[in-house]
Amino acid sequence: MRIRNVNVGRVLVVLLVLTLIAAACAGDDAGDTTTTAGGGETTTTAGGGDTTTTATMSAEPVVVCELAYYTGEFAPYGPSLSADVYFPIEEIINQDPPLGRAWEWIPEDIGTVGEAQAARTCLEQHGAEILVSEAHGYRTYRSWLQEWIAENDGPLGPSVHGGTIPGNLGGKATEPIFRAQGLDEALGMTGVLYADTIGAESIVVFATQVEGFQLAASAAVKAAEAIGIEVLARIDAPAEQSSYRSEAEQIAELAPDAVIVQAGSVESATLIKQAAEAGLSLDWIGETGWIQPEFIGTLGTGALDSQKSIGYAAFAYNDSTPAWEFYEPLWDNTPGYGDEFGPATDQYHFSTYDLMTLTALAVEYGGSYKASDWAPAMFEVGDAPGTMCYNYPECLALIRAGDDIDYEGVTGSGTYTAGGVNDQIQSYTPFNADGSVGDAVVLDTDRALEVIQQIQVEAECDANNECTW
Repeated sequence: MRIRNVNVGRVLVVLLVLTLIAAACAGDDAGDTTTTAGGGETTTTAGGGDTTTTATMSAEPVVVCELAYYTGEFAPYGPSLSADVYFPIEEIINQDPPLGRAWEWIPEDIGTVGEAQAARTCLEQHGAEILVSEAHGYRTYRSWLQEWIAENDGPLGPSVHGGTIPGNLGGKATEPIFRAQGLDEALGMTGVLYADTIGAESIVVFATQVEGFQLAASAAVKAAEAIGIEVLARIDAPAEQSSYRSEAEQIAELAPDAVIVQAGSVESATLIKQAAEAGLSLDWIGETGWIQPEFIGTLGTGALDSQKSIGYAAFAYNDSTPAWEFYEPLWDNTPGYGDEFGPATDQYHFSTYDLMTLTALAVEYGGSYKASDWAPAMFEVGDAPGTMCYNYPECLALIRAGDDIDYEGVTGSGTYTAGGVNDQIQSYTPFNADGSVGDAVVLDTDRALEVIQQIQVEAECDANNECTW
């Protein structure tokens, strides 16, 4: 599987149809599930613990529509992010799909038409039952989507990029959003917490004018104020500029101990490279997107040598559990993934894998693709008590045997807050001089929780569930 651009993605969708039909038929003998080919109906019994749910389903594939990034400010990430969604679907879930219905991945680019129009296309034209990655543009179509969910009891909303959505929205049947990477505020906060650990007394916060980066930058400013680090300036700049030389010169004049950067991989690298050319040598603390190859590809290793440190604030993976033993070799050794888009340690790779695994398990546990069944099941499959399990095939077998499960993944415990925000381990990851990533530095969990509670943004909603933030 190779995903390089929109056209290749579209071709893959066509090729997937035959594969997915075959996968649906192959699932006939799995557990207690039977599927009638040709769009017929079947009855499947699925249950966890003492709960048994009977669901009636069609053999037609489940459309999983990804709000994808092939154009616009996140275009450099697009093919890799799509591979992250496609990987667990094709390599794992469709080997024995939940409730006997194979998943058909369809991407809709949001970069040109906008997220709202892409979401409408996913639902109105493709009939998506799973909408992946409500994100920065969610506020522009939330009211419309709420009406759709009320009428259709769906779609399910696993989101890789939902960190811009306030933490009090989501996690319930009427707003079934569950995130893969926590809140964007946590990224800004984590960068400041790391700056504090290296003794920084003053910082500059730089951000491009993209909603998620703006949110994280505001969180960084608030976190710095909360822990006593001076913010010399906050510099906001347009995204997708070919040069940030004037901003680099402004940073040089301010002479901070560290710079917190919330910007895309190419823009960030351009800023640092031009700062290095101006003679600066600083500690640069960025965000998760810096793991993308475009960051080091644009920056070059020469700039790495000239700076005190360069790294990104994010979250750590757990490589000490059977979950890692299952996931890591499968990603790294399957052609078209590790060889094309980097190792399993990439935060987008492993967090998306966990999210899609939990999504599929919750479908089986809940017994349907209805949000009213799936949203509560997302809590059930990841929360204790239950039989601990570490991968989709293992957990699926337990559910079909009638067991309550507790999925422990690569990203964390598999538990969510009431608003659908997942449990994570906040960390800082440095780059080595050769451009490779070093060992993650795990930050104080208790302190991170204390600070995030002080700075997190919450949506204000009226009696009609109209929310602003």
